[in-house]
Amino acid sequence: MRLTAAIAALLANSALGQSEPKPGPDGTYEISAPGIRAQFIPYGATMRNLFVKDKNGYEVDVVLGYDDIAYYPKDPGHPVYNSIPGRYVNRIGHATYTLNGTTYHTEQNDGNNTLHGGTNNWSYRFWNVTALSNSSITFSIHDPANLTTGFPGSVDANVTYTLTENTWHIKMQAVAPDTETPLMLTHHTYFNLDAFKNPATDLIWDHTLYLPTAHRYLELDGGALPTGKILTAAPGSVNDFYSSPNASFGRAIHDPAFKNNCGSGCDGYNGYWIFDAPGSNTTTTAGAKRARSAASDSDVVLTLASPWNGIKADLRTDQPGVQVYSCFWMDGTAPLKSTQGTASHRTVKSDGCVAIEAQDYVDGINHPEWGRLNAEITGPGKTYNWESSETGCTVWLDTEDAIDSKCVDCENPGLEAPILSRLVPAVFNGIWASFVTWRADDMIVKA
Repeated sequence: MRLTAAIAALLANSALGQSEPKPGPDGTYEISAPGIRAQFIPYGATMRNLFVKDKNGYEVDVVLGYDDIAYYPKDPGHPVYNSIPGRYVNRIGHATYTLNGTTYHTEQNDGNNTLHGGTNNWSYRFWNVTALSNSSITFSIHDPANLTTGFPGSVDANVTYTLTENTWHIKMQAVAPDTETPLMLTHHTYFNLDAFKNPATDLIWDHTLYLPTAHRYLELDGGALPTGKILTAAPGSVNDFYSSPNASFGRAIHDPAFKNNCGSGCDGYNGYWIFDAPGSNTTTTAGAKRARSAASDSDVVLTLASPWNGIKADLRTDQPGVQVYSCFWMDGTAPLKSTQGTASHRTVKSDGCVAIEAQDYVDGINHPEWGRLNAEITGPGKTYNWESSETGCTVWLDTEDAIDSKCVDCENPGLEAPILSRLVPAVFNGIWASFVTWRADDMIVKA
């Protein structure tokens, strides 16, 4: 496989060695760090399992997937479980775009549109494992010109998953050395923080979802394609996830506007929310480039939480927005993993999960008025980067008061035993497509 000099240099210092862990008998790679472990397969550079701990200290597998890794390439539904689609994620309107005066036609695999680049996108391909240690794994891929219909020039890309104490980090880099081409990536993560073990429900609506800076979203047509209009969610409306941090994800299911909200015949969510730039207000222009750094210690842009087991995830990202999909099209045939479910909860039903995908504006290559072309077109002399990092101490949560988390100095905690007896260790400060901070807590949910 040919790698450009840029990508080869990125990997040169982390080549596979004899002392590094090898895949298990079924081809699964596992990496771990204190408080967290994850498993991966080369198909789609896919995260197969992600284990964190709940408020009682029990390990929970919070992402969807299959026990049988041979089923991933066979699954006719191909939901893109926790993998890297590309080279251009989400939809391309009417399967066409124009670049440098040339009109390109891509595969129609989502009605009249292109989804994730077509049916030979990167989530359908086997990536190479190019670096591996006990706590990190790197996958790489070479995508020749037009191997996926309608994308000029070759692309070399890699994704590195790294675990440190209480941290999950993803770093993506790519180059297009031959010619300019559309390039937009994401980690297509499917969550059910309950791991389908909540005896009261196996649906996602009991979770809470909070987007504190996402007042605006892209209007959709019947095919879930952005129309070009950017709307502002009124407080309390179906698409409002900013006005209440503890509102349930399913609070609007009885609102008439919930029906067909994610396209014709689709009830729920499959849309793109725009984060306000730091220091801006709700009148920020749509083309304003998001200046927030994914490596900053603040600026949480999304919180997903399970009141049932206390697992809570805070997302920070350098991307300008996020796609949220509430799994309406799941039909109850996909099996759960053996790490998930109950005797009565054994498959993924419609509305049983949520996919969260930090990324750039959907179909931005066909909407120059949004000002996203520079971010979504890569070519010679440019490197596409999706990089972030976080170093955190152990977080302890006061479950007696059920208030905000308390971060303790890792070197000098200064906590006395009577206080420690009231506290539960937090579970996961992670990074996904940027980074996610996980913790276990007791929460109060507003319907």
